[in-house]
Amino acid sequence: MKVTPTPLEGCFVVEPNVLYDERGYFMESFNEKRFEERTGVNVHFVQDNQSHSAKGVLRGLHYQTGEHAQAKLVRVLQGEVLDVALDIRPDSATFGQYFSVVLSSENQKQLFVPRGFAHGFLVLSETATFFYKCDNFYNKESEGGILFNDPEIAIDWQFQGEHLIISDKDKVLPLLKNSRPIW
Repeated sequence: MKVTPTPLEGCFVVEPNVLYDERGYFMESFNEKRFEERTGVNVHFVQDNQSHSAKGVLRGLHYQTGEHAQAKLVRVLQGEVLDVALDIRPDSATFGQYFSVVLSSENQKQLFVPRGFAHGFLVLSETATFFYKCDNFYNKESEGGILFNDPEIAIDWQFQGEHLIISDKDKVLPLLKNSRPIW
């Protein structure tokens, strides 16, 4: 497994070793011991989530607060997405900054999003199946979110805004400056 740090502390691009032959491929998508050796992060995942979405669907930017904060390891099983991690840790040197990466079933890249980050993704292919591991259980009362087009963050979603498909809930999320504190 190759692990590349992003400009945001604690956030990593993870590329598993993929073994191809005439039958297809095999890969180990996650190994807790190797992940800790390469990142210094001790994480134990307790919940897996999966979604399937059409082109132009934007989900996010979401996070969990307090004791229910979640670290995530995200990947795409089918299709292609633009994945975004936004640092919302108030004491971080990169507070309010984001990192984006294209994740696809072709490149097999994954993104580790640590606690204290908001997360979202936009489907670039006709459809995409998105999968992620969480190190904490979901808690509805601890939900938080930030508006995907907050002008102070200025995320480049690489897609025309009029063609986005966004849930009613995500359309009314607050700006970062008005969002729910993470701790």
